[in-house]
Amino acid sequence: MGGRVGLREVASRAGVSIKTVSNVVNGTGSVTAATRERVEEALAALGYRPNLAARHLRRGSSGLIAVALPELTQPYFAELAAELVRAAKARGRMVLLSQTEGTEEAERALLEGHDLPVLDGLVLSPLALDAPALRRRVDRSPLVLLGEHVGEPVLDHVTIDNCAAARDATAHLLSLGRRRVAAIGAQVAGPNETALLRLEGYREALGAAGVAYDEELVATVDQFHRPDGAAAMARLLELPDPPDAVFCFNDALALGALRTLAVRGLRVPQDVAVVGVDDVEEATYATPSLTTIAPDKQALATAAIDLLLRGGGDPPQTVTVAHRLAVRESTTGPTGTPHPPTAHFPPTAQLPPTAQLPPTAGFSGPPADAEEQP
Repeated sequence: MGGRVGLREVASRAGVSIKTVSNVVNGTGSVTAATRERVEEALAALGYRPNLAARHLRRGSSGLIAVALPELTQPYFAELAAELVRAAKARGRMVLLSQTEGTEEAERALLEGHDLPVLDGLVLSPLALDAPALRRRVDRSPLVLLGEHVGEPVLDHVTIDNCAAARDATAHLLSLGRRRVAAIGAQVAGPNETALLRLEGYREALGAAGVAYDEELVATVDQFHRPDGAAAMARLLELPDPPDAVFCFNDALALGALRTLAVRGLRVPQDVAVVGVDDVEEATYATPSLTTIAPDKQALATAAIDLLLRGGGDPPQTVTVAHRLAVRESTTGPTGTPHPPTAHFPPTAQLPPTAQLPPTAGFSGPPADAEEQP
């Protein structure tokens, strides 16, 4: 077709008013499902493309939002970033993506809008800034936080229930008959509220099962990376009475732990069962595939963008999205049948120095049975 297709042409083809087409395009007003479908068919048939610049000018907005995440090289944040971009695009916004590396300087600069273009708002996943620092924020543009918080919310916030997620993961291991359940991911430095809440959930699950909390089974890490998980697993295996299961605070730590167990010649899950958190794509294709807590990343992204475009609220709103346990081979084996822990570890191979451990678990393509168990 020649020329730009407008709302009038779409309305004529769909047999509705221009106002109805505008409501469908902008996601406003009340439109029946049948009418919406007819309008969307007309939009597609005519190749309608909204004039975003004109729309944002009328609304007094830039059409651009910023998303700031700690590490785009980490699979969880990369997958979440993709979902945020999709959610923003569906609402007519473009995304300026930034990596903070979890530093206070970078997070504070973004928080105050330093060196940024005019934005409709910021979605930030903070690691270094705590609640008092967030309260001191001067810039009043819309801001939504991703991740966990402890205590009363300071700003609009989207999260999963990290305490419940850790409790579910640990309870799963205990239900398999494991009693020496270790945790990898506690952190000594920094206001990492996610780590605090996952440790709390781990302790709650132990208590509910009548299993005593043992500090020597809690391995601290500097970061939530694969090498940290590999090194922590190596330390746990040096204990006089090593664990028969391990709950890792994210999938990267769990993949590192799987590498150490493989190098030691230990069987997963027969000797040590492993659970992670995040359900990154690697979890399905690891050998063995990784049982993990799967947060609804699409719901996280959608809630964050919708809260941002709402423009902020008083009092701040917290949206907690669902999670589920994705059971795979690292706790049930390839047949999906739970394995009781072995009485004693088999003879193990000599573990090379931690510095020589490759940072990722080995992969050899999808496992024969990569489907999640119900």
